[in-house]
Amino acid sequence: MVLIALPISAPEEGVCQWGKDQSIMDVLKHKCFLEELLFWTIKYEFPQKMVTFLLNMLPDQDYKIAFTKTFVQHYAFIMKTLKKSHESDTMSNRIVHISVQLFSNEELARQVTEECQLLDIMVTVLLYMMESCLIKSELQDEENSLHVVVNCGEALLKNNTYWPLVSDFINILSHQSVAKKFLEDHGLLVTWMNFVSFFQGMNLNKRELNEHVEFESQTYYAAFAAELEACAQPMWGLLSHCKVRETQEYTRNVVRYCLEALQDWFDAINFVDEPAPNQVTFHLPLHRYFAMFLSKAVKCQELDLDTILPDQEMLMKLMIHPLQIQASLSEIHSNMWVRNGLQIKGQAMTYVQSHFCNSMIDPDIYLLQVCASRLDPDYFISSVFERFKVVDLLTMASQHQNTVLDSEHERSMLEGALTFLVLLLSLRLHLGMTDDEILRAEMVAQLCMNDRTHSSLLDLIPENPNPKSGIIPGSLSFESVLSAVADFKAPVFEPGGSMQQGMYTPKAEVWDKEFDPVMVILRTVYRRDVQSAMDRYTAFLKQSGKFPGNPWPPYKKRTPLHPSYKGLIKLLHCKTLHIVLFTLLYKILMDHQNLSEHVLCMVLYLIELGLENSPEQESDEEESAGGQERCHDSWFPGSNLVSNMRHFINYVRVRVPETAPEVKREPPASTSSDGLALSQNSGTAQVFSLVAERRKKFQEIINRNTSEANQVVRPKTSMKWSAPGATPQLTTAILEVKESILSLLIKLHHKLSGKQNSYYPPWLDDVDVLIHPEIPRYSHGDGMTAVERILLKAAVQSRLNKRIIEEICRKVTPPVPPKKISSAEKKTLDKEERRQKARERQQKLLAEFASRQKSFMETAMDVESPEADMAMEVATSEQHISEAIYDCVICGQSGPSTEDRPTGLVVLLQASSVLGQCRNSPEPKRLPTTEEEQIYPWDTCAALHDVRLSTLQRYFKDSSCLQAVSIGWEGGVYVQTCGHTLHIDCHKSYMESLRNDQVLQGFSVDKGEFTCPLCRQFANSVLPCYPGNNVERSVWQSHSNKCMQDLVQEVEDLQEQLGTFPVSISSETNLSKEMESVMKDIKSTTQKKYTDYSKSPGSPDNDFLFMYSVARTNLELELVHRGGNLCSGGASTAGKRSCLNQLFHVLAMHMRLYSIDSAYNPWRKLTQTMQDKNSELVSEELPEVPVLYRDVSSLLLIQILTMPQPLHKEHFTCIVKVLFTLLYTQALAALSVKCSTEDRMAWKEAGALKKNTSSGEKSWEVLLSHVISELSKGKIYEEGETEELAVVNPESLERDLQQFCLPFLRITSLLQHHLFGVDLPGCQEEEEFTVLASCLGLLPSFQSAHQFTSASCLDWPVPAFDMISQWCSELTSFAERHPDQVKALLIQEPKWDLPRLLQLPENYNTIFQYYHRKTCSVCTKVPKDPAVCLVCGTFVCLKGLCCKQQSYCECVLHSQNCGAGTGIFLLINASVIIIIRGHRFCLWGSVYLDAHGEEDRDLRRGKPLYICKERYKVLEQQWVSHTFDHINKRWGPHYNGL
Repeated sequence: MVLIALPISAPEEGVCQWGKDQSIMDVLKHKCFLEELLFWTIKYEFPQKMVTFLLNMLPDQDYKIAFTKTFVQHYAFIMKTLKKSHESDTMSNRIVHISVQLFSNEELARQVTEECQLLDIMVTVLLYMMESCLIKSELQDEENSLHVVVNCGEALLKNNTYWPLVSDFINILSHQSVAKKFLEDHGLLVTWMNFVSFFQGMNLNKRELNEHVEFESQTYYAAFAAELEACAQPMWGLLSHCKVRETQEYTRNVVRYCLEALQDWFDAINFVDEPAPNQVTFHLPLHRYFAMFLSKAVKCQELDLDTILPDQEMLMKLMIHPLQIQASLSEIHSNMWVRNGLQIKGQAMTYVQSHFCNSMIDPDIYLLQVCASRLDPDYFISSVFERFKVVDLLTMASQHQNTVLDSEHERSMLEGALTFLVLLLSLRLHLGMTDDEILRAEMVAQLCMNDRTHSSLLDLIPENPNPKSGIIPGSLSFESVLSAVADFKAPVFEPGGSMQQGMYTPKAEVWDKEFDPVMVILRTVYRRDVQSAMDRYTAFLKQSGKFPGNPWPPYKKRTPLHPSYKGLIKLLHCKTLHIVLFTLLYKILMDHQNLSEHVLCMVLYLIELGLENSPEQESDEEESAGGQERCHDSWFPGSNLVSNMRHFINYVRVRVPETAPEVKREPPASTSSDGLALSQNSGTAQVFSLVAERRKKFQEIINRNTSEANQVVRPKTSMKWSAPGATPQLTTAILEVKESILSLLIKLHHKLSGKQNSYYPPWLDDVDVLIHPEIPRYSHGDGMTAVERILLKAAVQSRLNKRIIEEICRKVTPPVPPKKISSAEKKTLDKEERRQKARERQQKLLAEFASRQKSFMETAMDVESPEADMAMEVATSEQHISEAIYDCVICGQSGPSTEDRPTGLVVLLQASSVLGQCRNSPEPKRLPTTEEEQIYPWDTCAALHDVRLSTLQRYFKDSSCLQAVSIGWEGGVYVQTCGHTLHIDCHKSYMESLRNDQVLQGFSVDKGEFTCPLCRQFANSVLPCYPGNNVERSVWQSHSNKCMQDLVQEVEDLQEQLGTFPVSISSETNLSKEMESVMKDIKSTTQKKYTDYSKSPGSPDNDFLFMYSVARTNLELELVHRGGNLCSGGASTAGKRSCLNQLFHVLAMHMRLYSIDSAYNPWRKLTQTMQDKNSELVSEELPEVPVLYRDVSSLLLIQILTMPQPLHKEHFTCIVKVLFTLLYTQALAALSVKCSTEDRMAWKEAGALKKNTSSGEKSWEVLLSHVISELSKGKIYEEGETEELAVVNPESLERDLQQFCLPFLRITSLLQHHLFGVDLPGCQEEEEFTVLASCLGLLPSFQSAHQFTSASCLDWPVPAFDMISQWCSELTSFAERHPDQVKALLIQEPKWDLPRLLQLPENYNTIFQYYHRKTCSVCTKVPKDPAVCLVCGTFVCLKGLCCKQQSYCECVLHSQNCGAGTGIFLLINASVIIIIRGHRFCLWGSVYLDAHGEEDRDLRRGKPLYICKERYKVLEQQWVSHTFDHINKRWGPHYNGL
């Protein structure tokens, strides 16, 4: 390899100088071309091409070795360049790109380690790197501290510049052979511990006591990252090689140098035995190294713990700082650090967060457990209460003064101290649990707080931070444990439409047996999660019927302690703890202030832990002799909890704050004294102060030098820093107590139950209880259950206890109660009763509130509940209401809507093309995923209607064409309401206030958008309510007395009297102004292209067409929402929301402004036989549209909307009857064209025979034969008989006729339902026709079904045959001029299927593979953000500038063309669906989920995704029901940029 061998004549002199440490390498002396190359590569910060060039030659083995050595030789130079670099991120990535290929190979790494001192170089380089940013530590002794720490504000730490070097180090430590060298090399270990000590005590927090800190520093991110990456990860790497017995020596080395470094640290910061107050650092990596290696030694290497532990003095020092952190956590959660800003809470949370906890809080607690197991328990317990600043609180006196803590923080700090003790004594993470047990406990704790998705659970289970350490979550054990403890809940939908992920939820037996509140407390980042776990536990107990009330956290049995840690049990059996427990029980019983249920809960938990872990049984007898006498100055005779529980304490001397200036105190002898009432004035030695005693004992160990001997005298609570004279004057009082822990527990039971003598020893009834104390009924319950459980355990452990419990219970009244107690108890009982009553009151209020809320939800939200029909709407149920009353949701007044002060409905107007998307096939189209599949929009409803209108306009008079069809299949205006009403003037002032309110709203007030003031539903207009009765309620009879002819005449007359509208237009009232403005809103809702169909622009016919089409669109959409038919009957949810009645009034008022020239009034053509006018036809003018070509539903709306309102029921029925005859004739004509010539002749003959029978006009055969003979006169049947559909049997013909008429009957029935409030009857699908016909009054008398024919519904206003002949003649004359078009224009009602979105493939990969490489049709490039429309399948670029047209990006443009402003797009690269609605957009979520039911937004996790059919159905449902605006909450403006 030439590159290696090329020598270089003159070496570069001193380019890189090592500085202090000459031993590693003096000067970079380049000896060959490769070294030169690498030097310049580094100098220029690793240009990409050079990196690639150097890496490409690695397959050559010689080169690889040479290059690696050169790389190592330049390591220091790399570090210096990296520190100076401005682009350190890019450079870091490129360094690691190279080094990972060199150091991942174990053989190579070992070789370089041996030949080039790789480890020395790395450690030294890291040390040098950090040395540049050291500052003096301010921990403990600010002035004289000699310790230096890294400054977390430096760029080096803030930007993680060190990570490439640290990651190389972690990488080489993963090789067994290299790590072995490291752990054997004492010099290296010393250097490394030196490096770690730079991080010891960094980012020190000082508590702000006066004002809030001005600037919240965010350096803590850097500090936590540095400890995790630079200290913890290498530590885990080293630990992974200390797994077996043979590696004991390594552990001894690490522990030894770790302790040396710690000793140096204590000396450097001048630490004796008291931490400085009001400061805390969360970073103690040396403590954690020591702890983790101890844990490994015991767990894997069978080392004897005592051989590697330091002396007592060192242990006492070691415990102080971790204990300080625990107390500070409690202070932070008690809001004592609130002036330090939010960042201090951030630190407290990060310390316990899942990625950090097993490198931070877990080793800290383990270290404290080790110290506790080896130190004097009284000393340890008193230190804990002192660190938590609650010593002064632990007095039997009812009042006390706390020199170090405000009273408002006392309660939470006491809870903190007790909770910490419970954690310390209960956790077994490093004290004997196996890895599988730990994983299971972690998982249960996380699942109990909340249901979790698979990915968040993976993230929340603390894993070993070093990826190469072997414990990988997601391995088999993770899945198997998960399936053992949790059930999978498939993704479901809330009624609010919020998307749920697939969740795991704990199994019932986990709640029953494994729920561990201690583990939950340890792992919660937010305190509210503890409450959440308890709430879920409560819900489980209620549901399973195990416990109805509010349970307390259950007590859980622990894994047995590893023998090395047995000393931990001593904590539970020491007098100090017993005195604390006794004092607290007494205080709770006496209702002293600042105690809570949580305190009691923890006290009981500690007592129970003590009973579960009692030392060897002591003989009961020796106790009973002179127990009382032995302990005249202390409280308890021994240290065993079991015997101390029954020890009666008669008198206690307490210190109470003195009102008198000075009091001389003489302590009487032979009383138990209050051990923890610490004070400076304990001048008399006899007053036994426990903490002072302990301190004395240990001061002797510590203060060997005489200069400090004076400290021995003063009890330690006078902290060095307390202000002189701050201690209050106290005076001694003697309190008569006469209680034992047992008697206090029994009284507590009485207090908790609120009844005297509520406790009865269960073994008196059932002796078995003592033999099998594990009774399930004690495992869940509240405080009373806990007390019962404890008393039972106490009785089981000692006969004497059992006897004493019985005695106490026998004395019905408490034993010789001091006067003080009885009154106090009475008070507590009263209090309890009052509490109980208050609770009941609250329950009642809550229940009432809940029911109110429910009724509101039913009216406000779309909760499908039949009872809550129109609850907030007008009271329509009563038959004879004269006027509708409305409630204004703004001013709260009720009243009718008047012309001067109209009321309006809150409505949302939106353009919709949903109807136009109906297709003629029951199967929805599939989304194309190959080049062959394409979607053409020819067969959609909208396309067919467009073609039909333009064909009519070619051959017929424009104004007539515009009344022969409806528009609005695309871009029709849909009106929906939430059902709430308001005064229009109130609404205007509401809009004004919204306009002035500069809060960022998700809507645009300038566009008239707002949210309903009551239910917050999105809206953009107000629809005026027409004054008067909202529904004409004449009790309708099936038979009107008037004959058909009269009614027909009346309808015609009514249409003639134009302008006699009850609200006269000429007088401008507020109401008419509002009606006009809402009409403008309706027009401007949709684009101009969807309203202008006339050939002459701006013709009034256009407006006319648009207005009745709005009514049609809303009726058709309601039909779609009901599932396309009316079989279900009843008022659907859409009905409850319907504003069609009010909409009709607004439309009618405007339609009446257009007069229909009476000559062209279609009504005449339907009800009179005309003289033959053909002769008069001037040939130039286009004819009118033949009646048979007109859309009957449109005619219906025209007729009804041009009648004066309110319409009479009989006139409505008359119009329907007349139109039905036309519809029926159209059906016959359509059928006659379909059948073959022979059939047609046969029908013609058959019908002709019956023509003269009486019921000829009501027989389809006769009518069909007449139609055929009439139409045969023209050239209608002659053209191309290509598609012959032979219709043979009469049954199918009858069915076809009914199918043809059904759409009209459905629309009409809906209309009747809205105008007259006629109920819609439910029915089977096959009888829908008959039910609707009779409901509309078309069926004179309901005949039995078998002889029923559709023709029996006909009621001809003039003789049928004349009428039909007249209608058919129009067609024959048209056929003479355009024979090719006659058939095409005959109305063929295809059976439209409901609108559907495209069908998506099962696997997301199918979509991704096809679309993410697909090129854009506009610019032929592959778009950066491809998207596809789920309505029509068009491929579009999201935010693509290439496809922008007049500042509109492609998605926005497409949403206007395809959905009239609503677009549904699937973003290919993110698997997410985005909705565009007008000027706003929102992310809807994903319909593709992974195997665990989770979304993978932006495809980050790369899991295979599968369609979730339920979600897609919900999306489709929201699209069809136009509820995107109401259900999705997070909308933002898109500024046409999508």
